[in-house]
Amino acid sequence: MSVQTLVIGVGNPARGDDGAGRAVARRLGEQALPGVRVVETEGDATSVLSLMEGAQAVYLIDACVSGACAGEIRRIDVTQADLPQAAYGLSSHRFGLAEAVALAKILQRLPPRCIVYAIEAASFDMGAPLSTSVGRAVDAVVEALSRELKKEA
Repeated sequence: MSVQTLVIGVGNPARGDDGAGRAVARRLGEQALPGVRVVETEGDATSVLSLMEGAQAVYLIDACVSGACAGEIRRIDVTQADLPQAAYGLSSHRFGLAEAVALAKILQRLPPRCIVYAIEAASFDMGAPLSTSVGRAVDAVVEALSRELKKEA
């Protein structure tokens, strides 16, 4: 199915801050923004690639581990820059977001607009809730991405 704008929340909500991307997606989905499809996924590369198929604009939200302070948010236009493998690679999902984006580029299937919102995680403990700093970051990404999507509409 071809869509104009797609938001993909990546992660595992049962593993603490790894659920950040899906928390953002869930809240954006509740807003029912016109022309925007919102989905959640565990984040393996083949699933992400399949979901992106045919979209003109894709926003991917995921937790990362880069050594920055927990809750730090980075917005990366992956049509212009690569995702660092160490921070966005083999997280709790098999092959991760960095591999999905790299593969989409190689196969020339990267949407014309492809943005990653990355939230620095503090903990991936099984059964843990989002940490306080990541919870605040989720709020900030929902607000920022909602504004960005409304501008596009």
